Formats: sequence, C-alpha cells, structure tokens
Amino acid sequence: MKPELVADYPCETGEAPIWHTEEARLYWTDIPNGILYRYDPSSDSHQVVLERDTIGGTTIQSDGSLLLFGAGGIVERWDGETVETVTTLDEAAETRFNDVIADPEGRVFCGTMSTADRLGSLYRLNHDGTFTRIVDEADIPNGMGFSPDHETFYFTVSNENAIYACDYETDTGTISDRSVLVSTADEVGVPDGLTVNESGDLWSARWDGRTLVRYAPTGEERERVEFPVEKVSSVTFGGSSFEQLYVTTAGGYGRPEEGALAGSLFRVTPDSTGTPEFRSRIFP
Repeated sequence: MKPELVADYPCETGEAPIWHTEEARLYWTDIPNGILYRYDPSSDSHQVVLERDTIGGTTIQSDGSLLLFGAGGIVERWDGETVETVTTLDEAAETRFNDVIADPEGRVFCGTMSTADRLGSLYRLNHDGTFTRIVDEADIPNGMGFSPDHETFYFTVSNENAIYACDYETDTGTISDRSVLVSTADEVGVPDGLTVNESGDLWSARWDGRTLVRYAPTGEERERVEFPVEKVSSVTFGGSSFEQLYVTTAGGYGRPEEGALAGSLFRVTPDSTGTPEFRSRIFP
C-alpha cells in the first residue's frame, strides 16, 4: 500500500480523524492550534470549519453533532453552527484531553496529558456528564479501540511503549485485567492513535516512526505502511463501505526536516474494511 496525499496542511499535531457516516465526510483536528478540519471525498474538497483554543479528541453524538475535548478539562458540543460547553473535568484544569473514543453504550473514554508534576489519566465520561477515573497514571494515554465482540478494550500509552488489552464489560463500562498486547520498546518511535478493523486487527500509528503498523488480535505484526513523514499520529476507517484508512500526521512546524508533507492528511486502501465508530450519548 502506498499512502495517497489527501490534504496538505502543516498541522502541528494532526489528530483525531473520525468519519461522519450521515455526512459522508471526514473530520480531524490540529490539537494545539485548535483547528477542526473537514474533508468531502465526493468533491475532493477540504477546509477549516471551526477554530477553538485547543481541540484534542472528538466523538460524534447520536444526533450527529460533534463533541470536542479541549484544554482545561472542557468538553464542548458543536452542531455545525454553534458551540456550547457540555461538561468540565475539574481534575484536568491544568492540562488537556488527548485521544478519546465512544464505547458501545455511548459513554466516552478520554485520556489527559501529563503535566510537570503529574502523569496523565484515563477517564470515562458517563451519560450524565460525570467523569470516572479509570487509570490513575499513564504517560501519554493515546489510541483506543474495541474488539468486534466488544469484550476487549485496547488502550495505548505512548511513553510506556505499549498497547494494552483489557477485559471490557459493556453494561457498566468497566475495564479490568490490563496486560501488554504489543510492546514497541525495541523499535523506532512510539505507538500513537489506533483503530480496529472488522476482523479484529489493530492498526497503530507510530509517532517518530514513519509507519502505520497492523497487528493481529493476538499482538503479532502483520504488515507495515511507510509514510514520507516522521510523525504518523492517528488513523480511522472511512468511505462508503469503510474501505479506506485515513491517516493524520504531525510535525508541520518542522518542515522539511520532519518531511515535506509533515502534518498532512493521507489515505491508504487496505485489504480489509472497518466499522463505524460508536456514537457518544452524553446528555442524550
């Protein structure tokens, strides 16, 4: 597979790609610059659709609006026209959200970045807007996903060079029995965002590793896709049949050393398909 350039933006930290099924369009962010982008493959057009202070992860609500997880623990809802604050995580007042994912029941797992005196944590945002801390300390909590049978939750911690597998209870949103599925300690770069295809394989972006790596559900590596940039940051399936992988990158501030196309959005077409991301249902 050869990556195809979709949108040439010098994002500082391109991240959080998510496919909006009803719109048949892709959204992604530049986290520190607070930019939300949108790509329409039907017209091959892309543009900035919203600018905030910071936008980390995103989910799509059951009504089609977007939840935006930003700095200071603030979660906002954007309906395409207006932005409103939905809830705030007080414990994250001095940091920002990073990767997030909606679970099968519409709750949201959301990670926070480390500060000078505290590591990041993983939280679960519940339907009523309250937060439950799930993992106390994680050195850059990152890409997450669920197995096709919804019995396993995958959780990346970048600076631990690990993708963890956890038992997951759908009814309660509880995770347990965390174990290392993939260790990248002996490799170049660290694991970043991930997605899971319909057969259960994991696709993991490699920050400072120039690659997207595919793993079997048992953790064995199956293939690699090389990119012309250092920082491959996240990945999601999109397209009418979820037949394409959209891949964000970072480092646009460091062109050309980071790569002439650092920060751009790319697309690859694998031999497998994905599934739609779950919808969040926060204050449904």
